[in-house]
Amino acid sequence: MTIDIESLSLRELGALVAAAEQRKALITSRRPAAAVRRLLKAAAAEAGYTIEELFGDDAHTAPAPARRTTRRKSGKVAPKYRDPEYKRLTWTGRGRMPRWLAAKVSKGHKVTDFLIPGLAKPTAGKTSTIGKRTVIKKA
Repeated sequence: MTIDIESLSLRELGALVAAAEQRKALITSRRPAAAVRRLLKAAAAEAGYTIEELFGDDAHTAPAPARRTTRRKSGKVAPKYRDPEYKRLTWTGRGRMPRWLAAKVSKGHKVTDFLIPGLAKPTAGKTSTIGKRTVIKKA
């Protein structure tokens, strides 16, 4: 964990120092893990048990943290739309429409006016059939 100290304000630095001092006091006041382990083994033996009987075979190792499933990132896509005034402003057609394009569309332009010639086809609109009725004619 790295903290950029240069960007912190005086109040944030004070809070960081206070939190660090509390953490240091907690760590120095508690017993070492080996000493606690010896005490637990002695208490278990006094009651007629072993650590493995009480905590299972994996008593000496911590349980593995649960894995989080991550969403796969899609690959890079070539831009489909470009602003003719500022060539660096582009859009792939995926995700939310950028502000520069939304502003031009609100002024009356069409999105297809900004297609990159020869490279792109218009982005397909939503063609979801969920919730729509379909009529099937029988011959």
